[in-house]
Amino acid sequence: MTWIGLLIALAGALGYALGAALQQYEAVAEGASLRLVRRPRWWIGGIIGFTGACLHAVALSLAPLVAVQPISVATLVFAVPLAAFLYGRKPHRAEILGSIAVAVGLLWLMMLVPEHNVPPRLGDGAAIGFIAVIGLITLATQLMARRVHGAARAALLSVGAGAVTASVSTFVRVVGGGLEGDLGRLVHWFTLAIPLLLVCAVVLLQRSYAVGYFGIAYAGVQVVDPITSVLAGAILLGEPLPTAPSTAIPALLAGALTIGGTITLGRLAPDHRPAPADDEPAPVPVPATSDAS
Repeated sequence: MTWIGLLIALAGALGYALGAALQQYEAVAEGASLRLVRRPRWWIGGIIGFTGACLHAVALSLAPLVAVQPISVATLVFAVPLAAFLYGRKPHRAEILGSIAVAVGLLWLMMLVPEHNVPPRLGDGAAIGFIAVIGLITLATQLMARRVHGAARAALLSVGAGAVTASVSTFVRVVGGGLEGDLGRLVHWFTLAIPLLLVCAVVLLQRSYAVGYFGIAYAGVQVVDPITSVLAGAILLGEPLPTAPSTAIPALLAGALTIGGTITLGRLAPDHRPAPADDEPAPVPVPATSDAS
């Protein structure tokens, strides 16, 4: 069942990547506002992303959290070129190299986590404490993002979005993995918490996408989500973490590769969607030798 769950997770992650690229394209044009609901492409991206999220939820019910979460990281190498295609350009070399570095580094790091497939159990007190911690992380990143601009702002917003997304994955794992054929276990406040947290995650994602740095925003979510999920799985669900001394050096190398790729993505210029003729054009750098009206 674990391998089936991993294949489903891969299909879901690819759908999530396509949906994210479509929604980011629209969020750059309209900002993270209610005007997005008038954009058909934003809805299409949302539907595709939601389908991917549903497949991810199915995968979490079949395989451990620490095995499923890393699968989504691999889609970074697909999502970034997709976003570039929507803007009518070729992916920059730094985008490709940065995406590969983040994906390989995080996958390597996650592969060091031992597999552990037992029905997850989470108490009410621990669940409330977990949500409180996620809320504090989100609040802190939102406040800090107000003080910065550009890639730093996109990165901070993506940290909050990734943390909330991880909380969704954790509760989905607890609810889906704990059913064991008994649908009556769905009648629990954990089940109600999932859509509420999901809505919060979507809003935070749009805010990070709207800054215009898709590479750093998507990478930030893909890094924070699985790491937070793995920590939640270890601390709350009793899923093991690598403790052998032989894993220390590989973990450090994988972490360095992930950080290096993230920094590379953060140094890229933001994308701007071409504005229609009757709209005010988006600000773009103008060479000193060019004629400007």
